[in-house]
Amino acid sequence: MLDENNDVKGMLDVSSKPDTYRIAKAQAILKIDPNTAILIKDGKSPKGDVVEAAKVSATLGAKRTWDLIPHCHPIPIDQIRVEVSIKPENIELVVEVRTVWKTGVEMEALTGACIGILTVYDMLKPVDNSLTITSVNLLQKSGGMKEFGDKEKINIKAAVIVVSDSVAGGRRTDKSGKVIVDVLRKKGIDIVEYKKLSDDTKLIEDTLRKFCDEVQVDLILTTGGTGIGPRDVTPEATKKVIEREVTGISDAGRAYGQRRTPLAMFSRGLAGVRKKTLIINLPGSSKAVSEYMDFLFPSIIHAFKMMEGQGH
Repeated sequence: MLDENNDVKGMLDVSSKPDTYRIAKAQAILKIDPNTAILIKDGKSPKGDVVEAAKVSATLGAKRTWDLIPHCHPIPIDQIRVEVSIKPENIELVVEVRTVWKTGVEMEALTGACIGILTVYDMLKPVDNSLTITSVNLLQKSGGMKEFGDKEKINIKAAVIVVSDSVAGGRRTDKSGKVIVDVLRKKGIDIVEYKKLSDDTKLIEDTLRKFCDEVQVDLILTTGGTGIGPRDVTPEATKKVIEREVTGISDAGRAYGQRRTPLAMFSRGLAGVRKKTLIINLPGSSKAVSEYMDFLFPSIIHAFKMMEGQGH
């Protein structure tokens, strides 16, 4: 499929999204004759047990959604629950789907509800000419990174530090720092300073302290100097400055990166807090930085409310 610019369109790229717990619940309703409801409860449906057939078919429908709907991703489904209620004037079928994955499962729940109610329709059509599917609705959808972002806009002042001998010396153009700057600006974060430093422990340390103690920024993102090369000293400088290390950020970042490249395990970047400033070391690769920024936001915004004592 092509858009107006002749670009190929298809499934959305969700490779940069982290896994989150997701739930979706969908409902389908089939209007029936009251006599049909009596027939079902008496076990006299001409094609067998309507309730069990609906549960099995709805489950199969949810599991095969990606086969039926072209732009749906094949995803791991952790649970499917199907409830069927026989009422005097209608049959209500509810499908709940759960997963820990990159995309939502609303289409799986809706597809399961549709296939389930169509199965019921097929089983009852020999005895009921009034069958009508009156509605198919999404009842609930939860999960995804948007739920971890704060609803209210928070004013954040940030500093971006590029640590590289070659960039600071003018022998190479900075790319990773500019990626950070671009992302922060798009998110409405005020960038107080964008600075380039050589790989010098004392220089990095002094600069971090200045931004924390004097400028009092909320967030410092460094890029570069996190590997195991002889001049990679950003983590050492950061460790001397921070008062509390936030190992969860750096550990989760490496785990996120490792799923994309086996070289992520060589990153020694730290994350920690000095007073009310959060410092995070990012890798030096512009591609890795871009992925890391996808990983950090929007959930990292919550850190600033936590540091103010507002808890979770």
